[in-house]
Amino acid sequence: MTPPDLLAQFGPRETMDYDVAIVGAGPAGLTTAIRIKQLAQDKGQEVSVVVLEKGSEPGAHILSGAVMDPRALNELIPNWKELGAPLHQPVTGDDLLVLSETGAQRTPDWLMPRNFHNDGCYVISLSNLVKWLATQAEALGVEIFPGFTAAEVLYDERGAVKGVATGHLGLGKDGEPTDNFQLGMELHAKYTVFAEGARGHLGKQLLEQFKLTKGRDAQTFAIGIKELWEIPADKAKPGLVVHTAGWPLNDEAFGGGFLYHLEGNQVTLGYVIGLDYQNPWMSPFEEMQRWKTHPSIRAHIEGGKRIGYGARALNNGTPQALPKTVFPGGALVGCDAGFLNAARIKGSHAAIKSGMLCGEAAFEAVTAGRAQDELTAFEDKFKTSWLHEELWTYRNFKNWFKKSPLVGKLMTGVEHWFLPKVGISTPPWTIHNTVKDHTKLRPAAEMQQISYPKPDGKLTFDRLSSVFISNTNHEENQPAHLTLKDASVPVATNLAQYAGPESRYCPAGVYEFVAADGGGQRLQINAQNCVHCKTCDIKDPTQNIVWVTPEGGGGPNYVGM
Repeated sequence: MTPPDLLAQFGPRETMDYDVAIVGAGPAGLTTAIRIKQLAQDKGQEVSVVVLEKGSEPGAHILSGAVMDPRALNELIPNWKELGAPLHQPVTGDDLLVLSETGAQRTPDWLMPRNFHNDGCYVISLSNLVKWLATQAEALGVEIFPGFTAAEVLYDERGAVKGVATGHLGLGKDGEPTDNFQLGMELHAKYTVFAEGARGHLGKQLLEQFKLTKGRDAQTFAIGIKELWEIPADKAKPGLVVHTAGWPLNDEAFGGGFLYHLEGNQVTLGYVIGLDYQNPWMSPFEEMQRWKTHPSIRAHIEGGKRIGYGARALNNGTPQALPKTVFPGGALVGCDAGFLNAARIKGSHAAIKSGMLCGEAAFEAVTAGRAQDELTAFEDKFKTSWLHEELWTYRNFKNWFKKSPLVGKLMTGVEHWFLPKVGISTPPWTIHNTVKDHTKLRPAAEMQQISYPKPDGKLTFDRLSSVFISNTNHEENQPAHLTLKDASVPVATNLAQYAGPESRYCPAGVYEFVAADGGGQRLQINAQNCVHCKTCDIKDPTQNIVWVTPEGGGGPNYVGM
């Protein structure tokens, strides 16, 4: 919230009015905007739409594997090929490997569960696709403001959302205005759509404000750590998709690796680990580096050059955990709500479809003269859509793995290989989860320490060199965007009981325990390293860390990721 004294001293804030305001220029946000403008164009009506993007440009903060199912894009922009959408490399083959420490067993094609089939899909850079979607949105008349954070939800006198306020510029580390201070502005809208991605800063507030998770399963998350490599031409296998299970994780953690061959002698690869893991000694970043040393992974990239790095938290999906997505004055779309199919390891098609459905509901409401009510048509449209049918089919995938990796593998085979063989498309049972990820961490004294090998600088790397190639940058003289509810907790609780897990679960070296003046240790927060993955906001066992928006334009600047 904006301190009253700032508003009194520098206010009032400038106000801009729109029919629809959208927070986040990712696939869900841009699609919402595009769909509204498409309908307005078809009907010969004028609907004003603005999109705020905290990154320096659309796509700068976008990170995904990514193998994309083009189904939703086909519906949104049927002639995307002619318009130059960056979907160039069709999937040419699927390998599902179960790894031991030195060996690998490939799942035969006839035994492959349906969720690992990628026929008709494309290996893409989602960052590049988002850049292209932004050009399509602007061509339709959408206003996009990059480098502007939505820092505050605005409410009217009835408690309905009436828009958002952007963050201030030019505040010093002490929170006081500098000579370069600029007050944020207010964007008022009849409807405000939140498309911030997984664990959205404002989305998290809205879930609480409107009790949107009441009666729903607990949402769970994973961290995905990704690298982009250039490889020798003789190693390139354009369109090959590889997924791995097993090593290096033990049976107490859920996760797996991915490796996709793009066009142009490039490989995108990474590792995903569920944030419900128990051992505080685990480092997801180090697990990913260790995974690359396996002969089956090393063979694809050895002799190549790493050119990109990034990390992002992602939803584990499940429609049982979807919150109510509408509230007075707005809606949640994409991963801000949790529209993701973890079983298929895909979210971009779900984000696009959810944005389309929300855009249609918002257009209908605005052109009917409505404002600040609930877009109930969005939820109605979702319930009758192919997206709901798809997510419902795969609803149990992650929750089976929460019971144990063995149960997860067995039931994935039952639900997505055996049942379809006997003509049953959707499992007749539903598995629920009520446990939040941060509650699963166990005291360090109860768990085995993990020794990770030192990086060699050729195949494996340290965090700081990784952050460097993510092009991450923040204005250093600004308030820290990684805040603590209680400054004593990191040492008194996290370090004492859990051996300081924030120093390991962060993939960017933001958190480290250093010697304190007068003895003992203190938590040092290197906020300038932050890649905006949101892992700390999710995994902190005491929920003492709160991620808030930094100045607009800060953070990573991903290229080709």
